[in-house]
Amino acid sequence: MKYLLAALLCLSLSVHAAERSYKAKAEFVRTHPCPGTGSNKLQYGCRGWIIDHVIPLACGGADAAFNMQWQTMKDAKAKDKWERKGC
Repeated sequence: MKYLLAALLCLSLSVHAAERSYKAKAEFVRTHPCPGTGSNKLQYGCRGWIIDHVIPLACGGADAAFNMQWQTMKDAKAKDKWERKGC
């Protein structure tokens, strides 16, 4: 049962990952430049930082710029651990 729940959660997260909006990310970066470089162009990336959904998509959060934030890789890994446990 434990493995079935874990598999369903992974499937849910992967489905949501496929549904992420490039347009929403681009809007977020235009209005919130990369903390590391100051760039507001999504195609240049942001070394050491990722765009995070404040309220995870798997927990019903919106895939919109208002629900995004810059997060360090270290902080992202920590948040991912508790997100995998469920909402």
